[in-house]
Amino acid sequence: MNDILERLKKANPQLHIYSINDSDFSIYGNVLEEKQFSNYFDYLENQTEIPELGNNYIAHDPGIASVCTDIDAMHDVFGNIDLQTGYVNGQNSKLNALEYHKSSEINIALTPLVLILALQSDLVDNQLTTARVKVFFLPKGSVVELHPMTLHFSPCKVSDAGFKCGVVLPMGTNMEFVKAKNLSIKENQLLFKTNKWLIAHKEHQKMIDMGAYVGLIGNNIEIKY
Repeated sequence: MNDILERLKKANPQLHIYSINDSDFSIYGNVLEEKQFSNYFDYLENQTEIPELGNNYIAHDPGIASVCTDIDAMHDVFGNIDLQTGYVNGQNSKLNALEYHKSSEINIALTPLVLILALQSDLVDNQLTTARVKVFFLPKGSVVELHPMTLHFSPCKVSDAGFKCGVVLPMGTNMEFVKAKNLSIKENQLLFKTNKWLIAHKEHQKMIDMGAYVGLIGNNIEIKY
């Protein structure tokens, strides 16, 4: 997969694209043993599709839970809480927004893809300049845990075919729109869905129309391939 990473670097000379095996990734997450998630990979391969346009995000697919024997590896991350096993497949290639959860998140990259990440501590007055983000390449068949409070959003594709990515989170995350009552607390202004705090780029009108806080400043980064 080094050839894909090198191709991405050449296509995006303005960006420093890291590998998840670089030491820089340890600030944002951990690389997990992919062999522990073989059933999840099989389900993504055989039971899910990539849409022709946009993304398809399923917070919880009961079918995954019914066939998945990878539950022990998931509980090693989450400590035996109730989990949702879902996925996001799609055609996204832009940053558009950043979100964080107050819990870890597991991403299971059936296809190669790119994640654009930052830290919640990078936020200043609920704003973050896109110059602060770091871009990481995930090769096909890799699995990562994103630490709690790591800012992330949709994966970006690295080919015309799009991407497939499993997503494991505590049950209930991202499932309902919610708003905090006390907006004098700055963080409460970012609460968007259950266990989901989010800032959007001004170009992502769809998210803004749904009530997202505009807090991403600078270029709306696009991954070219």
